Order: sequence, then C-alpha cells, then structure tokens
Amino acid sequence: MSQNIINEVVFLLHSFLLGIAITFVYDGFLILRRLIRHSLFLISVEDMIFWIACAIGVFYMLYEENNGILRWFAVFGATLGMIAYKKSISPLIVNILSAVIKRVFHVLFCLIRFILKPVRFLGRKLGIVFKISSKKGRKVGKSMKNKLTGRMKLLKMTLCKH
Repeated sequence: MSQNIINEVVFLLHSFLLGIAITFVYDGFLILRRLIRHSLFLISVEDMIFWIACAIGVFYMLYEENNGILRWFAVFGATLGMIAYKKSISPLIVNILSAVIKRVFHVLFCLIRFILKPVRFLGRKLGIVFKISSKKGRKVGKSMKNKLTGRMKLLKMTLCKH
C-alpha cells in the first residue's frame, strides 16, 4: 500500500475516534443532567458551548492532519464513530455511571447526616435555651424601658417646676 493511502486510512481512523470522543464527552453532560435538573435555557446554553468546542476540536484535527482541508470522508468517519458509540455502549455508560454517582451521593449524604446528628441535637437544645432567654430578656427589657420612661417623666416634671 502506498504511503498516501495509509495516511488517508489513519486520518479516517482519527476522525472515527474523534466522533467517539465527542459523543463520550456529551454523555458526561447527559449524566450531569440526570443528576441535577436543568432548565431548557441552561441545556441550550450547554449544548451551544459544547458544539462550539467540538467545532474547534474538529477544525484543529483537520488543520493538523489535512492542512485545514475539509474531507467528506472525515465527516463520515466522525459520524460513523458517533453512531457506533451511541448505539453500542453509550446507554450502558450513562445508566450505570448516573446510578453509581447517585448512590455515592446518597451514601455520603447519609454519612454526613449521621456525623452531624450531635450537632443538630445541640443546635436544637441551644435554640430552646435562646428562645427562653430571649423571652425573659424581652420582659426585662420592657420593664427597664418602663422604669426609665417613668423616671424621665419624673425628671422632666421636677425640672419644669424649678
């Protein structure tokens, strides 16, 4: 085989692998969307940024391997790589990784809740103490205000007489 044909086959293989890589990265977005709900606007913004980054990546690959010339078999190879990955292992990866990550977060949340149980208990008890003391403080504050108001009135009356 001539070197030109070998270079073209390697270029096709690289575009096929690039299609797999693009779809694999997009699966990361799908997993993230399963874990955290996204609004339609946020999904649109994420997709736009993702596809702009993919276009830059594809252009870079074309520039490095084919001097920036668009070859339709490279587009075909990338599309074939995307379809092959999406139809074969993509559903498994998305389902399994999202389930595993959800389970890990659930276990971490339960562990943190268990560790912070004494802190929550103390917080509730201190809250009760502060509530009782604030009620007493308000009563004391009202009585002090009334006493001071009465004494101020008495002082004004005394000063007005003289």
